[in-house]
Amino acid sequence: MTELNADARKRHLHARPHERPGAASRSTWRFAMAGLCASLVGLGLARFAYTPLIPALIAAKWFSASDVVYLGAANLAGYLAGALIARPAAARLGTVRALRIMMLLATLSCFACAVPISFTWFFTWRFLAGLTGGIIMVLAASVVLPHTSPAKRGIVGGVIFAGVGLGVAASGTLVPLLLQQGLQQSWYGLGVLSGLLTLLSWWNWPADVPAQTASSSHHAKHGHSLPAARALLVQYGLNAVALVPHMVFIVDFVARGLGQGIAAGSRYWVLYGLGAIVGPLVTGHLGDRSGFGPALRAAFLIEAAAVLLPTVSTAPVSLIVSSVVVGAFTPGIVPLVLGRIHELIPHSAERQRATWSHATTSFALFQAAAAYGFSWLYAQTGGDYLVLFGLGGGAVMLALAIDLGMALTTRKP
Repeated sequence: MTELNADARKRHLHARPHERPGAASRSTWRFAMAGLCASLVGLGLARFAYTPLIPALIAAKWFSASDVVYLGAANLAGYLAGALIARPAAARLGTVRALRIMMLLATLSCFACAVPISFTWFFTWRFLAGLTGGIIMVLAASVVLPHTSPAKRGIVGGVIFAGVGLGVAASGTLVPLLLQQGLQQSWYGLGVLSGLLTLLSWWNWPADVPAQTASSSHHAKHGHSLPAARALLVQYGLNAVALVPHMVFIVDFVARGLGQGIAAGSRYWVLYGLGAIVGPLVTGHLGDRSGFGPALRAAFLIEAAAVLLPTVSTAPVSLIVSSVVVGAFTPGIVPLVLGRIHELIPHSAERQRATWSHATTSFALFQAAAAYGFSWLYAQTGGDYLVLFGLGGGAVMLALAIDLGMALTTRKP
């Protein structure tokens, strides 16, 4: 019996090592910074840095304008594929090893894109860049948050996904500076930066999460079947739809729709990026303070107002507020949904990881469908941007209605 008790104590010590409060806090923020580096490389740079490079790709005659659209779609398709294979990849490779490999692959994709060997070559690397983003989105928080106290889960999640906002900001500031040196040099610069961030994060990840067992797989499926969890997947997908009008059309809306020119449109993209940097920090802190359920409802309401604002007024102050707020919620919704999953499924890390993987897949599916659907609708309406903003606002209002409906029909958190 004494031997059994000793074994139990040993397992407990291995699972939850005793650390001084200060040391534990330092470790938490070190892990969070590794997550930030991962989201900046795989989501921020690998995805958003492509947008300001599009005119240069066409001007340098690397690709035609129609080819560039398909290359942009390759990243969306890769992101969806990454979300789908993230958990099998983690089970096979280990979560931390998978994250390191994805960061290396994202870095390599930047260097590969500096050499336009062919359309197929470029398409493949843009697809792989999207794949790294999908896998990192699923895995980065899942390996860090189990080492985080519940009281700090929101702000730590916010730090991790602030990397997305930094990537958006870099796309409007760093990339134009790199382009002054040349298109090929810009890709090299992005590759060097990604490599440095990969190196910085390499030894700062926490201990790997345990492999999934048959029992945990059963619980994961049960957790996914919870009505509130299934509703959350739909809400997160609808939120993706709401983000598309600003993410894809805001620059063109200002530049051509309002006739203010590309420079003016680019300034609103920089504001969008600034909002994206602070957004996850603010929403994560709000979730820690008020609970993630109420914070998510407030976020849906504020986001709906911001998405719909251009349909009411196109005055500069309205567009500034709309760009900053929607930019803030682009990554800012992530820690809220993550925290809500932890509230709905409080006692199983594997069920939480499974539900978050499904949520990321839902987001990717809805976003890709909206990007193509809105582009088709834009063409069919002769360039009516306001219809797109109206549909985006309606999507997030529907997400809010579903959330309120679930709150009225269930007593569970």
